[in-house]
Amino acid sequence: MAKKKAKKSGGKKRKPNAAFMKPMTPSATLAAVIGSSAMPRTEVTKKIWGYIKRNGLQDKKNKRMINSDEKLKPVFGGKSQVSMFEMTRLVNKHLK
Repeated sequence: MAKKKAKKSGGKKRKPNAAFMKPMTPSATLAAVIGSSAMPRTEVTKKIWGYIKRNGLQDKKNKRMINSDEKLKPVFGGKSQVSMFEMTRLVNKHLK
């Protein structure tokens, strides 16, 4: 039988980082994928993952790799495949 791990919270709730919650405006190339309205980085990431899942762009063998289509290629700097960690760095370049 597996034992459950006890949470180490001292009654304090984590406060969200204000920098992640600040609405950012996407560039025209990123807006083609997620829409043009200003939104926090967390929401941008959720929308991009939604787009990737809807279009089946996650690599079948290595799930950490994202294959780009005609809309994502300009966002990914012209690369045909990027890792999920590299993706967030490339997407940040398209936020103002």
